[in-house]
Amino acid sequence: MDKPNLEVSNITGPMHAPLRHDSAHKHVAGTADYIDDMPEPNGTLHGALGLTDRPHAEILAMDLSAVAALPGVVSVLTARDMPHSNDISPTHLHDEPVLADGLIQFHGQPAFAVIAETRDIARRAARLAKITYRDLPPAIDVIDAMATGGTLITPPLTLERGDALGELERAPRRLQGRMRIGGQEHFYLEGHIALAIPGEDDEITVWVSTQHPSEVQRMVAQVLGVPSNAVTVNVRRMGGAFGGKETQGNQFAALAAVAARKLRRAVKFRPDRDDDMVATGKRHDFLVDYDVGFNDDGRIRAVQANYAARCGYSADLSGPVTDRALFHADNAYFYPHVKLTSQPLKTDTVSNTAFRGFGGPQGMLGGERIIEEIAYALGKDPLDIRKLNFYGDAASGRNVTPYHQTIEDNIIVRIVDELEASADYRARRAAIVEFNRSSRVIRKGIALTPVKFGISFTLTHLNQAGALVHVYTDGSVHLNHGGTEMGQGVYTKVAQVLADSFQIDIERVKITATTTGKVPNTSATAASSGSDLNGMAAFDAAHQIKERLVAFAAERWQTTAENVTFEANHVRIGQELIPFAQLVQEAYGARVQLSAAGFYATPHIHWDRAAGRGTPFYYFAYGAAISEVSVDTLTGEYMVDRVDVLHDVGRSLNPAIDLGQIEGGFVQGMGWLTTEELWWDEKGRLGTHAPSTYKIPLASDRPKIFNVRLAEWSENLEETIGKSKAVGEPPLMLPISVVEALSMAVASIIDYRECPRLDTPATPERVLMAVERLRAFPG
Repeated sequence: MDKPNLEVSNITGPMHAPLRHDSAHKHVAGTADYIDDMPEPNGTLHGALGLTDRPHAEILAMDLSAVAALPGVVSVLTARDMPHSNDISPTHLHDEPVLADGLIQFHGQPAFAVIAETRDIARRAARLAKITYRDLPPAIDVIDAMATGGTLITPPLTLERGDALGELERAPRRLQGRMRIGGQEHFYLEGHIALAIPGEDDEITVWVSTQHPSEVQRMVAQVLGVPSNAVTVNVRRMGGAFGGKETQGNQFAALAAVAARKLRRAVKFRPDRDDDMVATGKRHDFLVDYDVGFNDDGRIRAVQANYAARCGYSADLSGPVTDRALFHADNAYFYPHVKLTSQPLKTDTVSNTAFRGFGGPQGMLGGERIIEEIAYALGKDPLDIRKLNFYGDAASGRNVTPYHQTIEDNIIVRIVDELEASADYRARRAAIVEFNRSSRVIRKGIALTPVKFGISFTLTHLNQAGALVHVYTDGSVHLNHGGTEMGQGVYTKVAQVLADSFQIDIERVKITATTTGKVPNTSATAASSGSDLNGMAAFDAAHQIKERLVAFAAERWQTTAENVTFEANHVRIGQELIPFAQLVQEAYGARVQLSAAGFYATPHIHWDRAAGRGTPFYYFAYGAAISEVSVDTLTGEYMVDRVDVLHDVGRSLNPAIDLGQIEGGFVQGMGWLTTEELWWDEKGRLGTHAPSTYKIPLASDRPKIFNVRLAEWSENLEETIGKSKAVGEPPLMLPISVVEALSMAVASIIDYRECPRLDTPATPERVLMAVERLRAFPG
């Protein structure tokens, strides 16, 4: 007699469910453990950086006797104390020292490190050094670097298609311009930190706030002169990262490891906010020179543009960052003839690094300036110029990028049309134009801007990931993968993948700290690829285990594999339904392997940098935003009154987390474009190195009305996990619409006859200067 079917219900937390972030309640309650919350091993020492105060100089003498003599100081490290190598460069150029050795290349470059019994003693001692310098001429700004010959820190890139120079000459209309695009400080809630604990023989364990545990492992091993298998790097979570913890954590981890190995005690480095901001890299600021030819209707015929970037003293990631700027200089627009060049300039400033969007936002902003210039030159709504120049389908012949990749998933027209209609853009713009005619002081602006962002690492071999999955005999699941959690929810999303695969409640899946001891040779959690790569790797591991379970069940119950299916916390075998944990227990008794290492490599991508052509991106993510602003033309102060966003994440793995990522990305991007201004003086000193001088957005700065929707009809055409799309970086570029709206408000001063050419960040001071400049416009 057959057993009766058991009643089963849906599982909690499958893919596509709007589940809360796994640590959200801990973040709110203050119970989420970060490295500085961990109990310190007995005898832990603390380190501090000894910073220099010249932008470019030779060290003639360095007297550290007063530093070493301060009671509580245990050791003072210099470049000569690095056991094997003084290099932590992420590139083959080997141009980034752990500690400066004779040559200072930016104001605030660490030249020594103090190890003391307490953090306070270490910090106080670090200020007692007496250093004698021979000053050398500095190049602080991009323009300074150009004036002194424009030394390139890394080889430039050229993307070219058609006859850009010839078509510029033949175009009925042509204009040129220049735009300055500011950088951005990461300003994490948790700054850089590393804790190194020595083990037996040459072993060392490092807890570090990093997006790239495997690179920290390599750097620590390189500096110590030990094999990578002697170094274990652990990351449970970061209190923010945004790209700045892709390479910048190397220095702190290396110094902590060197000191821990030398002194045979645990060593922690946690710089204060000022030192962190002075000594670590930021988003690259750019100087964009553009030349565009277009028809009388506004259709672009040719574009030539150069993207010069302040890269700092070493290469770091400036090569791929400036490459990605060119990849996104077209944004959503087809350039029939195009020539784009990058100019990664060496400057005597801190080495700039990855930041959410990785050069893409700067490239895209330059492209949007070109559209804006054309619109003002023709007296048209910029949205009409945008729509006229959008990429088309294959039949139109307008679907090939400057890097010769064919766009096959273009949905930007539908995204923009839907948002334009749902947010009533045309009527609102007409009302704003009417308002501006009669308002003497307050002027309003509105703009709709699109986003097309390529997803993948442009260095092809980085597009791989691993995962380790264990199923225990009680039916619980242990998950580890190469992705790191920085608040973006990758742990939750990948756990949902496993819950969905095994059809078990997500509470049965244990999310564990990322560690190089479980999943080796991982790529950084960057390029918006964390969920794509690690989700697929975890899916592969689950698939392997399920295949074994299915084969066992089919043999044990004398049926076929097709008759074995996973259902909510159960497995149906023919007509019998048994709990998942029971099947696992029986499989264990039959000596079935219940663990698997999963792997995934993104298919169909390749890139020939020398030729400037290939398929660097697996797919594109799309979005659009409408921003409405009010500007006080007497002070330059402004408010963001309303924002409407429609964004494409494919079939969302977790709509709740994705909406949060879009909202957060928008506000962070708005801060970059409006209030966050980095400033160096003529001596190379960073003036904006604390919250008192550097203005990130506050809760009160968010748009007063903030409507965010997902394009729920979208589904990735490629075989991504759950047909989803990346969400980390693309939303950061949506607030370009804020700058464009500010521009419209300013342009109303002279009835929109001239493009205001607002540089970014468009601070109230810059807005006011633009207003005054246009008031003096002739006619």
